[in-house]
Amino acid sequence: MALGSKLYLIILTTFVFGTANAQVNEDSLFIKKISDEILQHGEAYSNLRNLCKSIGQRLSGSAGMYKAEDWGIRTLKNSGAENAYKQECMVPHWVRGKVAYAGFYTKNHDRDPYFAVAALGNSVGTGKNGIKAKIIEIKNFEELNARKNEVKGKIVFYNYPYNKKILGGAYGDAVKYRGGGASAAAKYGAVAVLVRSVTAAHDWNPHTGALRYNDSFPKIPALAISTKHADELNLYLYKQYADADFFIKSNAQMLADTIGHNIIGEIKGSEFPDEIITIGGHLDSWDLGEGAHDDGAGMVQSIEILRVFKALGYKPKRTIRIVLFANEENGLRGGTKYMEEAKAKNEKHIMAMESDGGGETPRGFGCGMTEQQFAKVSQWKSLFTMLDADKFNFSKGGGGGADIGPLQTAFKTAQFGLNTVGNRYFDYHHAATDVFENVHERELHLGAVVMASMVYLVDKYGL
Repeated sequence: MALGSKLYLIILTTFVFGTANAQVNEDSLFIKKISDEILQHGEAYSNLRNLCKSIGQRLSGSAGMYKAEDWGIRTLKNSGAENAYKQECMVPHWVRGKVAYAGFYTKNHDRDPYFAVAALGNSVGTGKNGIKAKIIEIKNFEELNARKNEVKGKIVFYNYPYNKKILGGAYGDAVKYRGGGASAAAKYGAVAVLVRSVTAAHDWNPHTGALRYNDSFPKIPALAISTKHADELNLYLYKQYADADFFIKSNAQMLADTIGHNIIGEIKGSEFPDEIITIGGHLDSWDLGEGAHDDGAGMVQSIEILRVFKALGYKPKRTIRIVLFANEENGLRGGTKYMEEAKAKNEKHIMAMESDGGGETPRGFGCGMTEQQFAKVSQWKSLFTMLDADKFNFSKGGGGGADIGPLQTAFKTAQFGLNTVGNRYFDYHHAATDVFENVHERELHLGAVVMASMVYLVDKYGL
């Protein structure tokens, strides 16, 4: 190769790498500005306090849901949304009722032990007289199938413990008994089920959550029992109460569907307004606590992205749309409706992000996208190292969150799901302890920093 050609390559290489380094430095500096602004002046924590303490639970169809919708519109506007509006969708209207009781039924009924329970979401009730029957402990579905001839006419007690040895997937391993346990037992003639709460916490708090009935079998009542009481019930069943009847009562019922709304706020893109970046969390929560981690945290982190862009004077190239999704917990109606309207309008959704893992310290993202897109995203890892959030987990499908899943199905939209350390999340998840006081301000705001940084990069460079 001639000397001139070599010199040209050296100059070209220097220019290319110099340009790349300049871009990295520019991005690093802007991400530092995002971090400084949110950690010093962030409003996510105060917004969460207002949501939890002035409204609290936001179960689909409840008065709290409608109050939260109005809160969402106000908060989006106050945070810089140029346009904030409601997107109507029908949502299920399940009510818990005031009574949830479980205990042994003997001659000393008034003095017999009773247990901390809560009806599972979407469960039918027992009727005003309750249900009295023998109770049978079942460890797993394999045992249920093996003992199917013993189940008829009984209350099935699923005592499947949260497997603490599983790193990152213990909830998914145990939740199948909450989700499908009632119908699996009804198949063999059970009259009701008790389900050990899906949590690693060993306490007195029952954890609710949605069940899914299989319409091929009768719908039977289902209640969650706290982990401590599940252990106590196990002991009682094999000692002095081995032959005793068991009694449960629940006033839960499903009412007719009612009107709910996705709450949407956006900033129009300056160069590519038709390319949409969706970021959000879900508006609804279960009714035992305040829905602080699940998913108040995700909502206020998403809204904070608008605020920090406005505060820093950043004008996005693409349209940034914040969505507070309706009815994630027991129906996914909001995410489905959002996708349907986007499809009807032939919108172009290039990226969607969801935060639905609580407000703990962020560690990175679940990335549901093509290999080519992930290769591009992986080039940005070093920018997240300084935030200690550079763990990017690749998946060709899913990986982002339940509410944005329909977008990927319809549009193949690249997805990001904020991942956190998750050490405490399932201690509070769907329980009375999911309250504002159990969210740490700095951890919550760090999550918003990480989310805003990724949105900035995707907006700037595309996917």
